[in-house]
Amino acid sequence: MNNLYDKNNRLTVSINTSIEENIKVLDMLFEGCGDVVQKSFFIGDVSGKNMEKRTVNNSDNYDLVKKIKVKIHLIYIDGLTDNQMIEQTIIKPILYEWQQMDLNLKPNQNNLDLWNRIYYVEAQTVDIKEEASFDKTIESVLNGDTAMFVDGYAKTFIISSKKYPLRSITENDTEAGMRGPKDSFNEGIRQSTALIRRRIKDAKLKVEQGVIGERSRTSYAIMYMEDLVKPGLVPDIKKRLERYEIDALFDSGMAEHLMDERWYSPFPIFQTTTRPDKAAAGIVEGRVVIAFDNSPEVLLAPCNFNMLLQASDDYYNRWAVGTFARLIRYMAAFIAITLPGLYIAVTVYHSDMLPTRLLYAIANARSIVTFPVVVEMLIMEFLFELLREAGIRLPGPLGNTIGVVGGLIVGQAAVEAGIVSTIVVIVVALTAIASFAIPNEEFASVFRLLKYFIILTSSIAGLYGFVMGLLIIAIHLSELKSFGVPYMMPAVGGGLKDGAFHNQDFIFRAPISFMKKRPVWARWDNWIRLRNNYIEKGRKKDDT
Repeated sequence: MNNLYDKNNRLTVSINTSIEENIKVLDMLFEGCGDVVQKSFFIGDVSGKNMEKRTVNNSDNYDLVKKIKVKIHLIYIDGLTDNQMIEQTIIKPILYEWQQMDLNLKPNQNNLDLWNRIYYVEAQTVDIKEEASFDKTIESVLNGDTAMFVDGYAKTFIISSKKYPLRSITENDTEAGMRGPKDSFNEGIRQSTALIRRRIKDAKLKVEQGVIGERSRTSYAIMYMEDLVKPGLVPDIKKRLERYEIDALFDSGMAEHLMDERWYSPFPIFQTTTRPDKAAAGIVEGRVVIAFDNSPEVLLAPCNFNMLLQASDDYYNRWAVGTFARLIRYMAAFIAITLPGLYIAVTVYHSDMLPTRLLYAIANARSIVTFPVVVEMLIMEFLFELLREAGIRLPGPLGNTIGVVGGLIVGQAAVEAGIVSTIVVIVVALTAIASFAIPNEEFASVFRLLKYFIILTSSIAGLYGFVMGLLIIAIHLSELKSFGVPYMMPAVGGGLKDGAFHNQDFIFRAPISFMKKRPVWARWDNWIRLRNNYIEKGRKKDDT
């Protein structure tokens, strides 16, 4: 069977006019595939060359119609296909029509040949197309469609009959919020695009589809507003997707890594989300959404530091509440990366900075501890990461139990055994809580990782190392870009055209009525997204 494929894993054979030859190729391709269903049946030829005009004198005296049997072959994959839909819209209409023709032949039924008659008259489905490539036909079958071969024609009918085993649209549990929609994406790409279409009812919303993965043939969709996205952004994303050839791609995370040019940076240049409302909001801001089949998360580009600390609740609540919540997240991000290192730097190198009572309290807590501060900090951090990983891998209720009970028991036992001090337990707990306050899980993982870098620099040079570590991270962030957009926008990039307005959606979130322009990554000729009708039309507020 290897001679059927070329070096790029593409079929080299073509569709034959002989259906028997096509069936032989199909048997070779799907040998040993018990889930592949193939069915052949016969119908009569409707061409005028092989029909005699029927004359009916009475019920017992009439001329039989001479027919030539034509073979039709169907193939689909059980479990990926709605076989009842195929029976109702293809098989039954065709067979029923031919049975009726045997009883009552109408003159105008001879005007179409067999292929066009099936396509225009008998197939009772809208989503049917012709395909002349054997490779594309097999790809459609593997995607859940049904292929129909007709004897005498070197092409096939592709009937859309997908019925994937998918989860239903459930409540969002990874980006939960108090207000706003509760639905979330699932693993079906068509469901993902439909959830966004439901929110943006505009013909300018474009959906460009493609396939990645030589063996997985994973479908993806690029969604954007034609009049809002900056020129060059969509071609850049396509170029990055097509830059590599890979055997299989099973999740959007794998595609994110392939498209990331700065592989050494821990910070993501894409925003991931399972919330359709967040994806739709990004599209109307001029951003691009990339959805992948088999992945419940979509990617948004471009992305910056500020976006990864935003939550949907910020826009559904009052501006003061949203600003307060966002301020807490910025403080939590700072605590998650700096608190352990700062504790080490102060207690080991600069203990004279501490108030006397606090210094005595720390010394008293560490009086029975046998390890240095750095070692006990690393021990507690390791124990926490171990509990966190165990809680993720275990089933839901059991995982929560392990996280809570394990943390209490292990922490208390470690203190009583003199391995760690109570203050270190408090520092590690506060750091963990702060990391959970970051709404993007991928972004929170970066802070958990960089926390050890700050611990290392602080343990080497105290506060000088602490500041140096933060400076290195800040320099790295300042040079990062996501598809041409500075990663630290709007803290940097003030020289961009009218870029100051973006500060209204920074740490301070202005009221919605004040945010009249789109972000700087949208098209500059279409920045206005909100107008005051009273001001624009010269009316007064008290007009009715």
